[in-house]
Amino acid sequence: MSSPPHVALVVETSIVYGRRLLAGVTRYLRSHRPWSVFLEQREYGAAPPDWLAGWKGDGLIFRTPTTDLVRRTLRRGVACVSLYDGESAGGLPRIRSDHHAIGRLAAEHLLERGFRHFAYCGFSEQHWAAERRAGFLAGLSMPASEVAMYESPWYGPRSHPWEREQQAIGKWLAKLPRPVGLMACNDMRGQHVLDSCQRAGVAVPEEVAVVGVDDDDLLCDLCSPPLSSVAPNPELLGYEAAALLESLMAGYKADPLERTIPPLGLTTRQSTDVLAIDDPSVAAAVRLIRERACNGITVSDILREVPVSRSVLERLFRRHLGLSPQAEIRAVRIKRVKQLLVETDLTLDRVAELSGFAHPEYLSVAFLRDTGQTPGRYRASAQGR
Repeated sequence: MSSPPHVALVVETSIVYGRRLLAGVTRYLRSHRPWSVFLEQREYGAAPPDWLAGWKGDGLIFRTPTTDLVRRTLRRGVACVSLYDGESAGGLPRIRSDHHAIGRLAAEHLLERGFRHFAYCGFSEQHWAAERRAGFLAGLSMPASEVAMYESPWYGPRSHPWEREQQAIGKWLAKLPRPVGLMACNDMRGQHVLDSCQRAGVAVPEEVAVVGVDDDDLLCDLCSPPLSSVAPNPELLGYEAAALLESLMAGYKADPLERTIPPLGLTTRQSTDVLAIDDPSVAAAVRLIRERACNGITVSDILREVPVSRSVLERLFRRHLGLSPQAEIRAVRIKRVKQLLVETDLTLDRVAELSGFAHPEYLSVAFLRDTGQTPGRYRASAQGR
């Protein structure tokens, strides 16, 4: 029996995108011949390791620029596949995410919510971020001059300290028209924007709706409110890179030389869970409902803070949202009930308490009317899925 090929994976382990790439490689290996794999802990953006200069292996998957070090490895007969998202792979076989499609998907998401003003917050000097920005503009069918933009270096000597960066983003946000749909180039940038909104008292998503990229569950849920995000498909990318490397090590050529993998879709969380509303009274009322519906807020409570009459508020809600303020309160509470039923094992009494229903019996009646299912049947069905 021949020994397994020696393969080095020069892929960052510090961010979720890199770890999902490696998960895709792992999935390929589970159903194909094994490799002898070398992998070390790496930061995003780190230079290729010096040991590549003398490494005598069979295959290399890397997510770094195609430096002379990599080229020397290639000249020794090592099969190489690039996952680098920069401007060029130097003529090597490469597979990467379709960043244009990612930007277009973010644009479509915000357009569907009725926004007419748009903004983009990204990192400068990053080719993948520039491609996402271009896709965003193409999806909006708008010139760059009509979309507000903020960009700054991500890391390195030119990057800004945290507090200075947040102040700069805050000043930029203060000048934006409202309501505005904003794309952040990745979830980290989305977290920066949401933190600045929180500091400035800007209502999200009613005044600024934010969508990021990468669908990093931990980071998205850490944001306040949780961040909507485009989900790329790095696991498929890693799987296809492993399959391509196996083919190259067997002596075949890459055809085509470069491929892109489209995004999986978009996960909607609270940061864009809104319809763009120009009327300030409705926007303020919706914000109060989103923030306090599960704490027992009533229409009377809203009217004490929004200076309109009950009849005017009812009429404005039906014009902009197609439902009454009370129906919107109930919808927010039912959504919270669904979340608690799926994500926890809490009793119905406790679910009712946390979602703003005075009694579990009221919850059951409202839930059955709105969903066609009892809470128990909904929980069993969700857990079965």
